[in-house]
Amino acid sequence: MTQPMMTAIAIEGGRGPAEALKAVQIPRPQPADGQILIRVEAAGINRPDILQRLGGYPPPPGSPDTMGLEVAGEVVMAAGRWQVGDRVTALLGGGGYAEYAVVDARHALPIPTGFSAVQAAALPETVFTVFANVFEHGGLKAGETLLVHGATSGIGTTAIQMAKAAGARVIATGRGADKAAQARALGADISVDATTEDFAELAKAAGGVDVVLDMVGGDYFARNLDALKTGGRIVFIASLGGGEITLPVFRIMQKRAVVTGSTLRPRDADEKARLATAVEATVWPWIAAGKVTPQIDATFPLARAAEAHAHLEAGAHLGKIVLTV
Repeated sequence: MTQPMMTAIAIEGGRGPAEALKAVQIPRPQPADGQILIRVEAAGINRPDILQRLGGYPPPPGSPDTMGLEVAGEVVMAAGRWQVGDRVTALLGGGGYAEYAVVDARHALPIPTGFSAVQAAALPETVFTVFANVFEHGGLKAGETLLVHGATSGIGTTAIQMAKAAGARVIATGRGADKAAQARALGADISVDATTEDFAELAKAAGGVDVVLDMVGGDYFARNLDALKTGGRIVFIASLGGGEITLPVFRIMQKRAVVTGSTLRPRDADEKARLATAVEATVWPWIAAGKVTPQIDATFPLARAAEAHAHLEAGAHLGKIVLTV
């Protein structure tokens, strides 16, 4: 029997610029035990996709070589809690830029009531990342203050809303007055234009911060530490400004600071399942209450994935960029 084919996005030559993304025909994946097959309606785009396209972030063992870490659509082959026809959004190890995707049934969540597939596809990668890093590793609690950099990115817009939903105060930084204004509109209590203002001084004037969510690294570290309260936590999720920092050990000791970080994609299946359960219990009620809503900057048809990547790399977006299938 001939295996069904589907359209997916591949990287011509294995790595390259955005223009290397091409639509190709590949065999439709077949779910293994415990997996579901999703007819993809929308797929979120994330910075790790760009790293993979450039050759710096290979998929974990067993994941497809094609990109795409989150999708939303309809279950067409069921397993676990799901039935054929259920509408789900899911966290993937790869393969989301396609007409169909397979995923561990435990890594899928129901599309929130009233959400489109585009909105739902913008949830898993950012929500799981923020929950794991801000609330689990960072231990953010109601009444504490979160400092979040890259405030208008997909992660940033999600972190602002989730922190506010949890009862925390938020200081957000963005590059430019427009981005600072956008962060304020999303609920940030203090919004900093990082091109003209010193976020550390403003944070200290506001009483300091308990948790820093940092995707910049580099020379931001010293200022993050300066802004941190005693007993505060700095959590790294990327290093867009540089992957090496100077660690002032005595200063960390004085502040009893915790410096940590994590990645999401390489976590094993059981850990992702645990995280999915926690996210559904904590974040899905915030979504239902209207406290967390994904910010969609732009959508592109699947065949125009190259344009979508170029748009993300340009850096002028607010929130998420999503492919439609």
